[in-house]
Amino acid sequence: MEEAGAVLVGRFGPEAKGWLAEVPNLAAELAARWGFVLGELFESGASSVVLHCKWPDGTPAVLKLSPDRTLLTKQVEMLRVFAPSGRVPAVLSADAEAGAMVLEEVLPGTMAEDMPQTSLPQQWGELLAALHAMTPPAHWPLDLRGRFDESFARIGRRLSEPTIGSRIDPATWQRAIQRCERLLDSQTRLVLLHGDLHLGNVLDGGPSRGLIAIDPKACIGDPCFDAVDYVVAGAGHEGVEARCQRVATACGLDGDRLYAWSRVVAPMAAIAHLTWGGPEPAIDELLALCC
Repeated sequence: MEEAGAVLVGRFGPEAKGWLAEVPNLAAELAARWGFVLGELFESGASSVVLHCKWPDGTPAVLKLSPDRTLLTKQVEMLRVFAPSGRVPAVLSADAEAGAMVLEEVLPGTMAEDMPQTSLPQQWGELLAALHAMTPPAHWPLDLRGRFDESFARIGRRLSEPTIGSRIDPATWQRAIQRCERLLDSQTRLVLLHGDLHLGNVLDGGPSRGLIAIDPKACIGDPCFDAVDYVVAGAGHEGVEARCQRVATACGLDGDRLYAWSRVVAPMAAIAHLTWGGPEPAIDELLALCC
């Protein structure tokens, strides 16, 4: 739990320590109320703690707890919107006040980045087709423009950090914003997007289910957006342009628009690599896309 604590405190501040200290008691109380068997710590992200558990009918499941109750409540709503697709984990139970939900565990659960890459574009296309077929509820409040407004504001503040600012200047960042605006203004087909479909948020659900998407940030916008993180992850491997062509063909997307979106998110991907010590060839290729 120590590593989880450091990440959560970094996001939510010192008060997260008190919340984390209560996690064992909260997990035990929910296990008693919902009748599941609690297991070991599964993983922890920037906003939650996840533990293995077994649902009363024997279904392998995970208990997700977060101090951000609003975020978790939105995630439950988004998962239920996508549920008819069969391409997200089923929500077995949720308690908004407790900041808790239980999801079916995705098995075998291999992350997309660790799966065979030859067949992945076709599987990605099948995933997008299933997700994008879902009809958003009336008056869905979130769209791709708002998603980017938030991202550019939040991530853009990091240009003041020496490690970031030495590689990405304000002019480069502004150029990405302008490219984004042009793409947003020229959207024609709008779908309900997953909104955060990077390779770590896509898991292998086995032959009967295919790829399963987790942690949606559902918004309405250009279908190309749900393929762009996969495309830019080609930097330092086969290359962004080559991957873009393969993915666009497999997913039935406009290759030119998909490549244009890759140039929008390239500086964000470069910042992630610079933060976590990503390979220099990948950083160089991403920065070249920013020009």
